[in-house]
Amino acid sequence: MTTMLNTATAEAAPTSSGLVWTGRVLSGLVVLFLLFDGAIKLVPLQVVIDTVIPLGWPADPVTWRALGLVLIASTLLYAYPRTAFLGAVLLTAYLGGAVAAHVRVGSPLFSHILFGVYVGVALWVGLWLRDPRIRALLR
Repeated sequence: MTTMLNTATAEAAPTSSGLVWTGRVLSGLVVLFLLFDGAIKLVPLQVVIDTVIPLGWPADPVTWRALGLVLIASTLLYAYPRTAFLGAVLLTAYLGGAVAAHVRVGSPLFSHILFGVYVGVALWVGLWLRDPRIRALLR
């Protein structure tokens, strides 16, 4: 039984290069956005501080540098194929925290609350398209 599971998981369905490249492009866009978001937290730019105060977060630059480092590290794990699954799980948790923060303060649904969901869906679809092991796992 274990051998059958390992064989079924190891043998992924054949994939077209178009499918894989679509996944790489989608994942690349997510990675660029999240690296930018993490980088502006490292500085931290005044726009970051001004944006988070209404959400009830502290304006302390140390907090935002730490969150920027977590975001950048998780994004780099996602970008590297061998650790992409771990990175996707960590980024999903990070984005879930963003969604929860917006729900707590009553932000607009489609533009603010669900934005983290949109990024998370793009993240997982990109990974599913580019990695045959994920497609085999999520059938």
